[in-house]
Amino acid sequence: MSETATLGDDAAAHNKRETASALGHAYARVRQRTEELTAPLSAEDQTIQSMTDASPAKWHRAHTTWFFETFLLVPHAPGYEVFDSDYNFLFNSYYEAVGERHARPRRGMITRPGIAEIAAYRAHVDAAMQAFIATCDSALYPLIELGLNHEEQHQELIVTDIKHAFAENPTFPVYASDSNAERVEKAAPKLNWFEIEGGIYRIGHEGDGFAYDNETPAHETLLQDMRIASRPVSTGEYLDFIADGGYERPEFWLSDGWATVQAEGWQAPLYWHRDGNLWMTYTLYGLQPVRECEPVTHVSYYEANAFAAWAEKRLPTEMEREVAARLHGEKDELAPQAGIHPRPLAPGFTQDVWEWTESAYLPYPGFKPAKGAVGEYNGKFMVNQMVLRGRSCATPPGHQRISYRNFFPASARWQFSGFRLAEDN
Repeated sequence: MSETATLGDDAAAHNKRETASALGHAYARVRQRTEELTAPLSAEDQTIQSMTDASPAKWHRAHTTWFFETFLLVPHAPGYEVFDSDYNFLFNSYYEAVGERHARPRRGMITRPGIAEIAAYRAHVDAAMQAFIATCDSALYPLIELGLNHEEQHQELIVTDIKHAFAENPTFPVYASDSNAERVEKAAPKLNWFEIEGGIYRIGHEGDGFAYDNETPAHETLLQDMRIASRPVSTGEYLDFIADGGYERPEFWLSDGWATVQAEGWQAPLYWHRDGNLWMTYTLYGLQPVRECEPVTHVSYYEANAFAAWAEKRLPTEMEREVAARLHGEKDELAPQAGIHPRPLAPGFTQDVWEWTESAYLPYPGFKPAKGAVGEYNGKFMVNQMVLRGRSCATPPGHQRISYRNFFPASARWQFSGFRLAEDN
């Protein structure tokens, strides 16, 4: 072997060690953040499941651990010993290729294993994963990175799911202290309109950096001349919609949305309570007065669409929202989160709420799900869902990106979901 080849091999080995070290640190950081988010929660808090769409915090901690054990350690780590064979049934979510699973609506019935056993499970897998990362084939790095981003998604769900559970408690429990209590703006940031010239634009993820498969492939899309609001709709603006009988006037609503309003008795966003003439809202900092400066949140696609009709505007498509972010808010997409209560972030393009778009969640042209069980991650949900863009106050720092496609059913309200307006030129 030549000296040049030897030097090349040494450099490659050094680069692999550096990458493995960075990945090990990222793994530790993500896993620790999950524990920090659940630290304020008691065993009872971590076991409760307030609705089918939400999961217990304990289940989130176990399921994200199951992901690493099932997709990395069991098939790829020689000599790995499964922590508990029953956990594959208890903590599988929806992966048909992996086997049977406990029914989703009954996750809150799993009182055992308890939080101490889940902590031991996480420690067992963490030790094995750190050893595995240090020695595994670099071809498995993308799957490890997928596992970390998967856990960050569940970190957001830990926050939104416990908020839904706590909101059922008439004492309105406080999850955390409000470090931004003194920073209350008098008004929402000034609303401007960005002109988007019609033409062909490229959207989707390409190049370096992590992305989910549903963000690919990058492709061209045709837009017409339009305008998009510089920020999401504020709570104050939404109060005007309520005051004008927005929830009583069927002319603004899609048929399915109006039926949902009638069936559910909606009169305001989720977590709002009327106290005389004052609207209050439950936050993870406790019950607080509704702040007109903040972006409205915990509204469904139906409510967003109805407001747009009332305002004689429309919602942007996800393509328009991505193009506008690339033109006017690319740096802002990386702004730090403001806490676990939505705050206006003037003068940035993106604020602390996921934004409903007019787009159904469908595959991009040429989309192909990954082979194997991980191919079930996104593609199988591409029906009966609407796309949201941006980020929320519960999104882990660094998890957001311009091409990110979030998705939920049109009636969903327990996420930190808001919207911005658009109109045709």
